[in-house]
Amino acid sequence: MMNTPNFLSIQSWKQSEFWLMAIAAGLMSIHLTLIYHRNNVSFLALSIMFWLSASSLVWEKIQELAKQTSSPWATLLGMLIIAIVLLKSATRPTSNWLGISPFISALGWTLIASGFSGFREYWRELTILFFLGVPKVFIWPLVDISGITAKFAALILWYAGADVSLDKFNVMLPEGGVSVNMGCSGLEGMFYLLGLSVLFLVMFPLEVLWKKIIIPVVAVLISFVVNGFRIVLLAVLANAQKPEAVDYWHVGEGSLIFSMISVALFGCFCWFMIKQDTPPTNQDTLSP
Repeated sequence: MMNTPNFLSIQSWKQSEFWLMAIAAGLMSIHLTLIYHRNNVSFLALSIMFWLSASSLVWEKIQELAKQTSSPWATLLGMLIIAIVLLKSATRPTSNWLGISPFISALGWTLIASGFSGFREYWRELTILFFLGVPKVFIWPLVDISGITAKFAALILWYAGADVSLDKFNVMLPEGGVSVNMGCSGLEGMFYLLGLSVLFLVMFPLEVLWKKIIIPVVAVLISFVVNGFRIVLLAVLANAQKPEAVDYWHVGEGSLIFSMISVALFGCFCWFMIKQDTPPTNQDTLSP
């Protein structure tokens, strides 16, 4: 029987860091291309950030990739998972699939790279891609905060002195109002900022436990509060009978502006937490 050439063997193929990085790059490119064609700008930007962060962590271990080993069963399972991802991606994937496919792809890639022990080796990369979309896909159908968002927006208007009334999910002013549904509740933005908070904690580990807990909490609160003010603006514009302005701030570029505000506020908070966590240098402690 003829010996199998070395370059065709699974062991030789999977130990090549070049091929492993090529597989990762291919999976990343496919995912980003699919999101681009769905015209989901916010999720595209978030996905690019998460993919690049995970890739940078893998790149730090590039010299170790060729040394890592995996069992044949783990390798075959990883190849099967990636094959499923590719087949599903070729058949008009849903937004839910695009949310979980990076994590599934990472599971398959990890099995090929270093087997089941790779879950411990690549836990940071897996955590990042998990929080890119998995929590939203599984929690979104179970939680509806539309009523809470409507009450918060009505409370802001009431404190501002407006003649506001609340009818379940409807925030009403004398000449118009808005109906808060799942899409307007801010839950999607809360998941996005929750993912960013996890990304921050993975990339910039903090030593104090309470800071690790408070950062995701603050991220969710920032997104909720900013979206509440967005609902207030929509209600005011609807009351002023300006439908074009309502559309702009509801589904147009205006909605992205509020997302950018949330990210900017959270970025400032993270910067503050990093400054607090950084020990003072000798120069800082010297008396004048």
